Amino acid sequence: MTLTGKLWIGIGVLILLSPLGLIVPDHFNAGSAWGEWGLDEIQKMNGYVPKGFQRVSDLWKAPFADYAFHRWEGKDLFQRSFAYIISAVSGISIIAGVAFLIGKVLAKEHE
Repeated sequence: MTLTGKLWIGIGVLILLSPLGLIVPDHFNAGSAWGEWGLDEIQKMNGYVPKGFQRVSDLWKAPFADYAFHRWEGKDLFQRSFAYIISAVSGISIIAGVAFLIGKVLAKEHE
C-alpha cells in the first residue's frame, strides 16, 4: 500500500471518529470544547465580552454552525453524529481540493 493510501485510510478513520467530539462532552456534561465558545459562553465565564470579540464576531458565519445542518440543533445524537461526519468530509474535501490546486499551480511554475 502506498503512503498516500495509508494517509487516506487514516483520514477516513478520523472522519468516523469525529462524532466523539459530540459524544464525549455530552457524556461527561463538559459543555463546549476549549476555544469554541460563543459570545454568550464567554460572557458567562468571564463576566464580560472583550470589545475586540464583539467587533469581529459577525465577520464569519460557519457553513455548518456547531458542525450541524441549519435547524438541527435539537436533533438526537445519531443525527448530530451524522452531521459531524458530513461536516468532516466537507471540510477535508475543501482543504484537499485547495491543496491539490495550489500544488498544481506550483508544479507548473517549476517546469
